[in-house]
Amino acid sequence: MRKTLLFAILCALPALLFSQSELTDQKRFAFDPQLTYDAAVPAPEAFLGYPLGEELTLYAHIVQYFEKLAASSPKIVLHTYGKTYEGRPLLNVVISSEANMRNLEALRLQHLRLADPDALPANEAAQLIDKQPVFLSMSYGIHGNETSSSETVMQVAYRLVAAQDEATRTLLDNSVIVLYVCINPDGRDRYVYWYKSMQRSLPASEPNDLEHYEPWPAGRTNHYWFDLNRDWFFMVNQESRAHSTEYQRWMPQIHVDYHEQGYNSNYFTTPGTTPRNLLLPKRYEIFSDTFGRANIREFDKHKISYFTREVFDFFYPGYGSSYPGVLGAVSMLTEQGGIGGGRTIKTEDGYVLTLRQRVWDHYITSMATLLKAGDMRKELLQYSFDVWNHRNSASPVKAYFLPDNPGGFLYDAIAMLMAHGVQVERATADVTLPEALNYRSGKTERRTIPKGAFVIPANQPRHLFLHSVLERNMAIEDSVMYDVSTWSVPLAFNLEAYASTLPYKAATERLDKAPEQPAGLQKTEAAYAYVIEWKQRHAPRALAALWEKGYRVRAAAEPFSDGKNKYGAGTLIVLAGSNLEKADSIAADMAEVASAANVLINSHPTGRMAEGFDLASSKNRPVERPKVALMVDPPFDMYSCGQIYFLFDQETRLPVERIRTSVLRQTAVPKFGARYGYADLKDYQVLILPNGGAGLREIFQKEQLEQLKAWVEAGGVLIAQEGAAPFFTDDRSKFTKVKLLEPKRDTSERALQISYAERNDFNALRNIPGAALNATVDNTHPLAFGMDKTLYSLKSGALALKPDPDLHTVGRYIPDATGLLASGYASQENLKHLAGNTLAGVLPMGRGKVVFLVDNPQFRMYWRGPSRMMQNAVMLLPGF
Repeated sequence: MRKTLLFAILCALPALLFSQSELTDQKRFAFDPQLTYDAAVPAPEAFLGYPLGEELTLYAHIVQYFEKLAASSPKIVLHTYGKTYEGRPLLNVVISSEANMRNLEALRLQHLRLADPDALPANEAAQLIDKQPVFLSMSYGIHGNETSSSETVMQVAYRLVAAQDEATRTLLDNSVIVLYVCINPDGRDRYVYWYKSMQRSLPASEPNDLEHYEPWPAGRTNHYWFDLNRDWFFMVNQESRAHSTEYQRWMPQIHVDYHEQGYNSNYFTTPGTTPRNLLLPKRYEIFSDTFGRANIREFDKHKISYFTREVFDFFYPGYGSSYPGVLGAVSMLTEQGGIGGGRTIKTEDGYVLTLRQRVWDHYITSMATLLKAGDMRKELLQYSFDVWNHRNSASPVKAYFLPDNPGGFLYDAIAMLMAHGVQVERATADVTLPEALNYRSGKTERRTIPKGAFVIPANQPRHLFLHSVLERNMAIEDSVMYDVSTWSVPLAFNLEAYASTLPYKAATERLDKAPEQPAGLQKTEAAYAYVIEWKQRHAPRALAALWEKGYRVRAAAEPFSDGKNKYGAGTLIVLAGSNLEKADSIAADMAEVASAANVLINSHPTGRMAEGFDLASSKNRPVERPKVALMVDPPFDMYSCGQIYFLFDQETRLPVERIRTSVLRQTAVPKFGARYGYADLKDYQVLILPNGGAGLREIFQKEQLEQLKAWVEAGGVLIAQEGAAPFFTDDRSKFTKVKLLEPKRDTSERALQISYAERNDFNALRNIPGAALNATVDNTHPLAFGMDKTLYSLKSGALALKPDPDLHTVGRYIPDATGLLASGYASQENLKHLAGNTLAGVLPMGRGKVVFLVDNPQFRMYWRGPSRMMQNAVMLLPGF
């Protein structure tokens, strides 16, 4: 028996050894073996115990490697610049020559002087450009399941620290290099732990194998299922706030963001395609192409397949490959084929792509780009210095004006701009503008900007950034794009805004910190009730806090006034007489809620109001904390789910249960213990269905739809967002009589004769790739309590609902098709189709309601104007 087993092992050994060596072809994909390395510096392979590419490395082990590397040489320093939601450290390393590292902080501060040309005499600027090292940065691993780049960064750092060749020494003398080890450690570990639990002992190159099919939610995203590579400038997530802030400490001349794409795609390197940000200098494209050619020279030498110009535009400034560009760097993208590739996979053309090659390919471009940048030190420093000079701006706008409005999202916008180094001023007197672009109407008019308004002058170093994020409508050279076609901050935050292209005179004072929302408890001697205006930015968080403390709360059905203060519909009312058991603590609790939620709470000595209903009127409806189910898992979109999850978990602080589609049952079922039980729909008052699309048919078939309807009629609130909304129309499931409006099929002569080569672009031009449309809001309806009457809705696709007397239309695209488009791209045919139709509505059904949200009201949590609709639907509608 023993001999038989030994014989079997010996027979299997050649195949095993062949398979493992196949994973790490160290002959073709060797990391510069011709160089001499400092023996005191640990190589990744020696530290990890396996060659790079043989296994996926856990983030904790990557951290340990960099700790060891930093301890081994004076050429490198390891820095923790933040942490993730799950508590993992966010790291970068700074690498340069020993001489530079001894003076690193002085060099950094000198370098930042270049970033403010107005404050730097010309002769000093010339001296700095002549002698200062160039600052270079690269970010790896922003998408957690694009695994090769955070393997690569270990080898890149080792090469820079340990190599003894002249080219590396010259590079370190001429540059300070900042490497971001892994932007998204939470997503990486989610993927890597899953992959390790699925991988075979022998490599699985077959594309159909389980290890190539990552489960929902994918490791691409962070803890809240956000794509961090869309969040560099809005900084919604704490990882983004950390790396955008850290980036500005260095203000490098180049930045490269390392990614992966589907494993059937060959390597992508710059320059990419259109549309481009037309505010960027023309030299940007020249430099980008220069670095791309440096990369492909190495690929040509090693016969690596690549492409450079078919896809990937850098129009949206929230990418890691575009945000640095609007801050003065030459920013670039690389994309290695490999998502879902595991350690090895056979591509559609029969080629076996290994993790080792993916790591090697990224290593090659990292080093080629760094070495080329070191050679271009003075040119790159001059480029950034020129970009930072506002006199070189391509925008005619002289300043942007945002009138004060503490109730909404204005202060969020100001805080975000200041976090990016934008200088913001406040008007100390009225400002008269002979000609100002009104963002709401799109027309130029004479306008007096009131005292207290925020003024953002364009004559400042961050001019390129502020124009790129504040302009109402960026010029678009090509309407077929990779992402949204608008992101204008005033539109995203639904702000009153104006821009002037003429010189202006204004008495202003510069802000040294962002403004704060008014907050606190205004007490009376004997409080009859406590009142929280619902229009306040954080009123929903205050309501969640009151529920958590066990308070009974009412919401005003209509506006009212005590003669001094006016309150809008939705205003929260806490009656002392309805909470007598809290008599000893109510004042302290209200003060605590006001502070924690950052809201203003007014106490009233009487319930009698001067106008409107009295505080204890039965017209003001009790609102109880609902039990809320958010559907997750396929067919629901991970991003859409994550944005709702974030809205309630991070911002509102209201518990929302994330229920898998396989767990929810609409009728009572046997329980097998909490661990194995099912969620019963009857236990919930609110059900949220995120973007789901056609897959909803598999979940809600005839029997399930009947059960769902019975639940709604019994008092449930069903919220259907984006792709889920059309499903509940008469046209799709006949769940309601609401009519869906779809764009008509194009049967024009042009459409019928379109060539095969033109088809993709032709169809893309008929779509709406995230454009801002002007809309009106019925804020007398509870779905829109606390909102303004006008709104910018971010539109993707061309679906709408037909207005109907039975459907309470709460949000409607304006009826004038010529004025419907506020920003971005949409065809005239689509604008005519959408004009005057419904984007948000509520259909009463028995004692319950169906809420239709055709557009995403909290897109990426930066399109904030409509987001109160989701909070109202969950928190107020069950009580109305």
